Amino acid sequence: MSTKETLPGALLLQGRGGIGKFHLAYTLAQTLLCESPLDSGEPCEHCGACHWFKIGGHPDFRLLEPEAQNAVADSTGETAEQEPIKKAIDKKASQFITVAQIRELADFINLTTHRNGLRIILVHPAEAMNVHAANALLKTLEEPPPGTLFILVSHQPQRLLPTIRSRCQKINAPLPGRAEALQWLREQGVAEANACLAQSGYAPLAALQLSEKEYQLKRNHILEQLGAPDRFDPLTLAEQGDKMELAWILNWMQQWVYDLASIGMAGKARYQPESSAEMNRLAKTVNLIELFRFQQELLTAQRALHHPLNNRLVLEQLFFSYWQLVNRQDAAYV
Repeated sequence: MSTKETLPGALLLQGRGGIGKFHLAYTLAQTLLCESPLDSGEPCEHCGACHWFKIGGHPDFRLLEPEAQNAVADSTGETAEQEPIKKAIDKKASQFITVAQIRELADFINLTTHRNGLRIILVHPAEAMNVHAANALLKTLEEPPPGTLFILVSHQPQRLLPTIRSRCQKINAPLPGRAEALQWLREQGVAEANACLAQSGYAPLAALQLSEKEYQLKRNHILEQLGAPDRFDPLTLAEQGDKMELAWILNWMQQWVYDLASIGMAGKARYQPESSAEMNRLAKTVNLIELFRFQQELLTAQRALHHPLNNRLVLEQLFFSYWQLVNRQDAAYV
């Protein structure tokens, strides 16, 4: 019995973003549709099917992604796992996989396949499906058509419907070892490999993107201000931050707050160990309860990212809240 005959109706490839899950899923799809796959389990890259994959036109393969993500990929050639610091081309483009996209699969999965008798749908990231799209996909997963494989790639599988997760064979994608990730980053020419890997949460593909010079300069400017409460000016910093991506600043602040709490409770920074000296000083004066409240404020702002916002006003409020947090004079951990 061939591997294709023993495939389940759906696979769920889950794990941290930025570790290569999409590339693995895409390569798996190409291999399964390849006419002469290698013994190593990789596609041959030379047959007609592989040629169609290279030009993005295999008739038995569909890739479902949010419209905004497709816009970035068309412009940069990168996937969502690889472009954590890129702007979407059109802010009006949908950030979700819609029910219309799921319904468009009806003809695809009900028609005879063109080659090899297998059709594959890759959904990435699966948690980007809105509730209507998820329910529409669930109906298909409950009675999958013969010869059809769904590959769901998820960075946050807890956001998927439990009924969808239960109908998929799960594959956990672990983070690569730190030494292996650092070696790979250095081979890509990343000078500050240690720092970038920490910033990415130890996901090497994301770390590679975070190594861009402009991004690092802007990040360092914000972190220098966060680490110097005596010089911290919320209004000036909000004016400067208004020229940056709000999502970047929220991420930097969330990581900063996480590390402040971590140093206060465990004496160790995860995301910016290079700033441990500044954080150790702050951790002695910051009230942990107030710190966690500010963390919730950041989460609320992050959830509203896809809504129309006045970035300047959002940043003024967040920076003022942070200024109040780090300039408190009472004891820290009571």
